[in-house]
Amino acid sequence: MSGAPNQTPGLRYPSNKKTIYDRNLNRSKNAELSRAAFAYLFVEMISYAQQRVRGIADLEKRLNTQGYPLGLRLLDLLLTRTANPLSSIRPTRILPLLQFIAQTLWRHLFARPADALERSESDSSQYMLFDNEPLVNQYISLPREMSQLNCAAFVAGIIEGVCDGAGFATEGVSAHSVAEQEGGGGEKEKSAKGAELWPGKTVFLIKFKQEVLEREEILGRG
Repeated sequence: MSGAPNQTPGLRYPSNKKTIYDRNLNRSKNAELSRAAFAYLFVEMISYAQQRVRGIADLEKRLNTQGYPLGLRLLDLLLTRTANPLSSIRPTRILPLLQFIAQTLWRHLFARPADALERSESDSSQYMLFDNEPLVNQYISLPREMSQLNCAAFVAGIIEGVCDGAGFATEGVSAHSVAEQEGGGGEKEKSAKGAELWPGKTVFLIKFKQEVLEREEILGRG
């Protein structure tokens, strides 16, 4: 019998005799997607999620569900591609996890870090991640009756997927538009200026489950 059949160049067998499995994972880590392509794709995702919804809350929940599996995969991808062996270890504490999301994940998705990370003063299980100008909201035009919709719910789903994938169960992650508070005198002027600079400022509320907080306390003692 004759040997193996001739492998002609094509999609399965490229002319350089190397497949996608031969590529270095780090080669494309800095590649950027066209914003026009992203905007078109994301608008189509919103249109798909909008089918048979009962209201804005239902639509945001569907966008969250679309982002969740992406977060699970991005966690493994980013940990695998890191050049620092120590950085490839999954976070075991809440703060390193949130720093990973605010820095590594945000830079991978949006080419910049998140704008702020805070812990709630009234609820120790809740953390707030701020983005002054979410990319997912920049190309969205909403009708007046849907003005309360925040399409960054998709990103909230990605965050929730990363948290769950790392073993930090949450009560949920939600995206909210930040309403500027008006005070007196200079505070009012400062608030108005902030609203003008960042009209789409969004806060992502991350609420961890009680067992995560209990584990955090035990690790803190050690």
